[in-house]
Amino acid sequence: MKTIAAIMPLLVLAACSSNAAPPETADGAEHISCALGGDQAFKPVCAVERAQSEGKLVLIVRHPDGAFRRFDVLGGGQGLALSDGAETAQVAMAGADLEVAVGPDKYRFPVTAKGDAAAH
Repeated sequence: MKTIAAIMPLLVLAACSSNAAPPETADGAEHISCALGGDQAFKPVCAVERAQSEGKLVLIVRHPDGAFRRFDVLGGGQGLALSDGAETAQVAMAGADLEVAVGPDKYRFPVTAKGDAAAH
């Protein structure tokens, strides 16, 4: 009887898990285009949030599957850097967007001039 009592909480947790596919678009008010997992096609499905950490602006990009990445906004128009993790962010301009590649994932952030910051 003790064995069944010990297993019951595990069965309840297993029943709560879902096999549902992740949403097509990450939850959030603002979205950017991204190409995830080595995909070549960019789609506006990644959500981006702004936060402050130690007095610096940080962008948190959320993937539709729940994964996320944090980027530090560098001063002086230098772009973005990965906040955490062992990987390095590769940054380049792609038209009017700043394209940031980390591993198999790529993100396109709209670039604003300092005078245009109020527009976003």
